[in-house]
Amino acid sequence: MGRITARRRVTRITVGGPTSRREDLLAVEEPLEIRVGGTALAITMRTPGHDFDLAAGFLVSEGVISKQQHFSAARYCAGTNDDGENTYNVLDVTLGAGVPAPDPSLERNFYTTSSCGLCGKASIDAVRTHTHYTVHDDPLRLSAELLATFPDKLRAQQDAFDKTGGLHAAALFDGSTGELLVVREDVGRHNAVDKVVGWALTNDKLPLTGTVLMVSGRASFELVQKASMAGIPLLAAVSAPSSLAVGLATEVGMTVVGFLRGASMVVYSAESRVTNDPGHPVAASAAVTVTADTATYAPNSDATATASPTTPELEKAAAL
Repeated sequence: MGRITARRRVTRITVGGPTSRREDLLAVEEPLEIRVGGTALAITMRTPGHDFDLAAGFLVSEGVISKQQHFSAARYCAGTNDDGENTYNVLDVTLGAGVPAPDPSLERNFYTTSSCGLCGKASIDAVRTHTHYTVHDDPLRLSAELLATFPDKLRAQQDAFDKTGGLHAAALFDGSTGELLVVREDVGRHNAVDKVVGWALTNDKLPLTGTVLMVSGRASFELVQKASMAGIPLLAAVSAPSSLAVGLATEVGMTVVGFLRGASMVVYSAESRVTNDPGHPVAASAAVTVTADTATYAPNSDATATASPTTPELEKAAAL
């Protein structure tokens, strides 16, 4: 549909320098209404593209579906702009035979912004969704050296970010080989993850045992929850996690890695999955900083103090 970016005339100002007018590219943000069986369930602000994956991943995150056969079909509904063109902003999902319709409590006057995927939830209890999969016993083990290669692999695939500087990205990696399986971009970090999870569901890959979810910004509670719902045992981010994110990850047995930049990273939970040399897991502690050939144990330390300097590209992405 060609609606990932939009052109706009802008004024560029340099303090003490020249002012110029030119065209710039912006990341597109539009509403998507997700319906199930003709009934409106949610509206999310997203970047158009991979909308079927987004809807599928959202339904996995909400505990509505968990297998490929649960997602029977999806189609765009009629909806036009002032010029009579279809906006492709209303999507109706048909569930598989025998799959119960979403709980009416999910119809939460749900307006999901690009910055918050849980903003429509009525209470703290409501944000906790029971997963069909467990990651606690996932056998994934990978070296810090391999994990350190993931940010550059993700960054190399961020085509829309290169043009706009305004999109988050999420990527799924095979934790054994380091193979990049899929990348999705969106103005909302939660949407990018939903698109990855939806891709996995429609390709019959759930649960995502032995995989790593890499995100271009911070690791929030909702991203840990979405990873858990898809059976992903390790969530890695170029920026920091929140306390609630680490708390949930510890509860479900997920590994959370933050400040993954260059040869350095900080492991916040389930540290044994990250090894610093072949066959030697990192010892458990409150916070673990791992570099290319040395593990430094820093209980109760300030994680930001041990993180390595970031590149300008990662600074730009982490700030979103």
